Amino acid sequence: MSKDIVIRFLLGGAIVSIFAVLGDLFRPKSFAGLFGAAPSVALATLALTIAQEGSTYAAIEGRSMIAGAVALCAFSQLASWLMMRRELRALPATLLAIILWVAVAFGLWFIILR
Repeated sequence: MSKDIVIRFLLGGAIVSIFAVLGDLFRPKSFAGLFGAAPSVALATLALTIAQEGSTYAAIEGRSMIAGAVALCAFSQLASWLMMRRELRALPATLLAIILWVAVAFGLWFIILR
């Protein structure tokens, strides 16, 4: 178990560095954080999953990650719309948008991934 954590740490750190360089090359600079965090953790997790569980299991994990990303996109769109157009504060907008996130995430799981 501790060996997996070390591998995930090293692999994730290397991928974070690669994505940080990519984020630094592109405009706007706000993409640097986006490139640095989620893709590196997902890729490190998928690489370890392939090594330990095989590619079939990793494919299921990858599809689950895609469903989560779609739900996060819906959440982000609604939260942004509520704050910008309806002028809600961040906490109420986020709490309302979480309802949509849960509905989309579990809806996709029920329809596609189950």
